[in-house]
Amino acid sequence: MKKVILILLASIFIYGCSSKDNVKVYDADYLIFGHFYGFCIGESCIETFKLTSDTLYEDTNDQFAHASFNFEALDDAKFEAVKDLVDAFPTKLLEEEKTTFGCPDCADGGGLYIEYSKNGVVKKWRIDKMKYNVPEYLYPFMDAVNDKIALINK
Repeated sequence: MKKVILILLASIFIYGCSSKDNVKVYDADYLIFGHFYGFCIGESCIETFKLTSDTLYEDTNDQFAHASFNFEALDDAKFEAVKDLVDAFPTKLLEEEKTTFGCPDCADGGGLYIEYSKNGVVKKWRIDKMKYNVPEYLYPFMDAVNDKIALINK
């Protein structure tokens, strides 16, 4: 009897999964943005947020390495205040092979963490907050990220 059940389950598994079942649908593009400071004390040392088309979330893990997130939704007023940040995202960044710009937080100056997901393609960057260490085209976006973090934390 156990063999029959095992064969039946195996058959369902093998024949029940077509290649169409393995296609992932990505309907939630997002922008994760935040800053981090290594030699810092307090909740504001690591701030990470996730912006989707209709919600702003805050990460409650606050891990320096951004290894895992635990996002919780914030109120609509904060979403409305930052929803245009995605418009400031420099598309030129998507063409970069580098994932680190400058030396984020090496001189205790902090760093920015950026993660961008579009149609299931996810890219991540760490950017030194010291502008002279990064390409000039990133300056307006860096300013926008810093402004939005300050706005959220008011």
